[in-house]
Amino acid sequence: MSHIVNDHLARGDARIVAQPQVAAADRSHPVDRNFGLPTALYGATVAGYLGFLLVVGSAFANPVLAIPMAIFVLFIVAGFGVPALWTRLAGNTTEPQTLGEFRQRGIMTLTGRLTAGEATVQMLILPVLLVGWGLAVAVIAAVVA
Repeated sequence: MSHIVNDHLARGDARIVAQPQVAAADRSHPVDRNFGLPTALYGATVAGYLGFLLVVGSAFANPVLAIPMAIFVLFIVAGFGVPALWTRLAGNTTEPQTLGEFRQRGIMTLTGRLTAGEATVQMLILPVLLVGWGLAVAVIAAVVA
């Protein structure tokens, strides 16, 4: 693409124009840093991920795994903690939905509106499967050993 632009510049067909001026009133818009889902769903997701680490860490308790498990926990806490802090920055005038509002309205996605049940299943399927997988691996390891 830069080659094409360079050709336009070389031929003299390209124009350089000044940045359009935007009125100050046009810049003010409501800031929404929330993700549209209740906080309890994020808590359940974090609990699922940490539960998986707890199951696997308990089943394969080994001092060598202490540092990797601590790193995984830090990544999970940071991955959900930083966006949680971001929603609480100054200027954010919106609040996340309550569970009642979520049950009543659901959530709008790119592909259409989802009911509360559909959105909950989509959000919690991976953490639930991970906990189930961790339990299955722990049981298999206990039976084999």
